[in-house]
Parts: sequence; structure tokens; C-alpha cells
Amino acid sequence: MKLFHNVMLHVSAASVVVMTAWAVLFYWAIIAEVNDEVDDSLEDYSENLIIRYLNGEVMPSLNNGSNNQFYMYDVSEEYAKTYPQISYRDEMVYIDEKLEYEPARILMTIFKTDSGYKELVVYTPTIDKIDLQQSILGWIIALYVGIILILLLLNMWIFRRNMKPLYALLSWFNNYKIGSGNTPLSTKQNITEFKNLYQAVTMSVDRNEKLYEQQKLFIGNASHEMQTPLAICLNRLEMLMEDENLTEKQMEEIAKTHQTLENITRMNKSLLLLCKIENGQYADMKDVSVNSMIHQYTDVFSEVYAYKNITVSLSETSSLQMRINESLAVMLVSNLLKNAYLHNSDNGKIEVVVKDKGFIVANTGEDALDSSKIFTRFYQGSKKEGSTGLGLALVYTICKANNINIVYEFKDGMHVFEVNV
Repeated sequence: MKLFHNVMLHVSAASVVVMTAWAVLFYWAIIAEVNDEVDDSLEDYSENLIIRYLNGEVMPSLNNGSNNQFYMYDVSEEYAKTYPQISYRDEMVYIDEKLEYEPARILMTIFKTDSGYKELVVYTPTIDKIDLQQSILGWIIALYVGIILILLLLNMWIFRRNMKPLYALLSWFNNYKIGSGNTPLSTKQNITEFKNLYQAVTMSVDRNEKLYEQQKLFIGNASHEMQTPLAICLNRLEMLMEDENLTEKQMEEIAKTHQTLENITRMNKSLLLLCKIENGQYADMKDVSVNSMIHQYTDVFSEVYAYKNITVSLSETSSLQMRINESLAVMLVSNLLKNAYLHNSDNGKIEVVVKDKGFIVANTGEDALDSSKIFTRFYQGSKKEGSTGLGLALVYTICKANNINIVYEFKDGMHVFEVNV
């Protein structure tokens, strides 16, 4: 999950919880205030009626133009002492004018007269109060949604504005390639943390560039210094093999030593090549025709391994172009084809399929290989003469360096290597 999405998720969740609690408390506070105002009105009306009754004045008619209504009746002393003097409740009452029941707020008051106890019931229809409650609820919801949206938009704007240096750093890293003369990273930042981060990144990149240059120099020197003495040793052995005074036993030992040195030479070249690829020293890219390379190297290897009598089947459903360094493309195609010939059985077969988005090289085999180890260095299912165990590792490194996908599977008695560009 992106940092922006993670922060906005937590901010949104916190805002929703806080605003929901506020909305509920605010709503109930408003409703309590409305009920309190209604109760005060009923209480004043009730006191006025009691005073008029006790003073012997004429009681107002029920149709007095007010929403407040009342009725009064005698109660016993036991009743008066049992129930509270003043009580409030909500219930449905019958409205004579409308000839129907409607919700009302009721105040019940018990008071003492010269003739005994009376209970005064005062009520007011709560239709207006319900409308007010619904209106308040609607405005609270609208205010709630509006504040939430404003808070989220404000947080998004503040976050993106303050995190611009981080996004700039990530963009610079995405375009950064070691040893490619990248644009320097500016450390002019107002925020202390970002300034320190930029300085740390700049120092790390400078160290990596220096180490990269040292490694390239070491690889070049190692390649030169190791290949020269190996070539001299091979030449001396070849000259020694021309000596007619050598016995057959000595010739065999010299030939074995010569073969060992040749294997070491090939292995050294492959290891140095792997290091160069991993260090990105093959940066020149161009469009390369895979079809022509496959034709070229199938012809070459067919002659070299003619003694194995291998049948080659080539199917081309499309013309495949790869954007890659040409030398690496040659290594990729030639190593896959050489592997198919070298690790094939006599009278076996090779199937090559070129598609629009990749190609497949398959060869006959007896048992499946370990797919988790097949692309590791020096892994060999069965040791073959002339194999260094680095061919498929080299293929995998080339694919990884160029964002090419390669997979292996054993299917219908065939080792299948599929390359998808």
C-alpha cells in the first residue's frame, strides 16, 4: 500500500469516528434543548391554569388559538400521595379538531384545592417538534458529510504538498542507473528531515559510484591478468605436445591438463561476463531480430553436434524483435541453443518456436530438473563434457538485467525453456 493511501485511510477512519461521535452528541443535545423548551412552555401554561383555577377565574376554552390543550379532574388523596406531583411523558392523544390521534408532549401536575386534590394534564402536539427534529437531523447529516469531505480534501492537499520532496526523490531513484552520469540530486530543502535524507542518499550514491568504478577497473584488470597467463600455459602445453620424445602416457596427461586449462579459461570468461552484466556494463540498446539469430546458431550448432544426429524443428509464427544489447542477445540465444544440443541425447530432437512476444527452446530429456536451482551457477543435472555450469546462469542474468521473463518446465519428455519479452 502506498504511503499516501495508508495515511489517508487512517485519517479518514479517525475523522469518521470523531465526527460521528460529535454528530450523535450534538443531535441529542439539540433534541434535549428542544424538549426542555417545550417542557418550559407546558410548565408556564400549567402554572397559569392552576393560578386561575385557585383564584376562581374562568378557565380558558379548549379552542383558545394555542397549540397547548388541557383537561382537569379530581383525584383521591391516596392517588396524589402515590404519584409524583409533576411528570412528563410522550404519548398519542386524540385531537378533537382533527378527529385523530397525534403524538404529543404531556405535563401532568397534581395540586391541592380547598375541596381536595386535582390533576391537571397539559399537552401540546409535537408535530412541529418532530419536523424540527427531522430538520435538525438532516442539517447535521449534511454538515457531517460536508466537514468529512472538506477534511479529507484538505488533508490530501496538505499531504501532497508537504510530501513533494519524497516523490521527487522516488522519481529520481526510478530513473537512476549506476555509472550512467545521472542528474545530481538537489539537497536544497526547507524541511530538516528531507534535507538530511537527501544528503544521506547523495553520500550513498557517491560511494556506490566510486565502488562501481573500482569494480569495473578490477574486472578489466582481472580479465587481462588472468587470461594472459592462461593463454601462455595453453601455448606451452601445445608446444610440449609436439615433442616426438614424449611417451603415450605423457601425451595423455598433457592433453588432460590442456583440457582442464581450457575449461578454466571458459569459466573465467563466463564469470567475468556475469559480473559485467550484473554491473550494467552493456548499456547500448538496439532492436535485434531474434529470428535471424536462431537461424544462424541452429546452423552452426547443427554442424558442431552433427555426430549426435539431432533433429531440429523450427516454427515461426511471428517476427520477434527485442530491445537489448546485441552482444547480450547473442549470448542469450546461443547459450539456450547450445544447452539444448549439449544436454540432448543421441538421435534426440530440438523444437524451437518463435512467437509474437517470445520464443521457446525445448529438447528431449530423461528426467525433470530442479526448477528452483536450474538457473543457479554451477548447477548441472548431469555433467557434460565441455559444460561449465554457467550457461543457464548467464541466460538468467541477461534476462533479469533486461526485464525479460524466462521459465523452465519438463513437459512430455522435453526440457522446455520459454522466454517472454
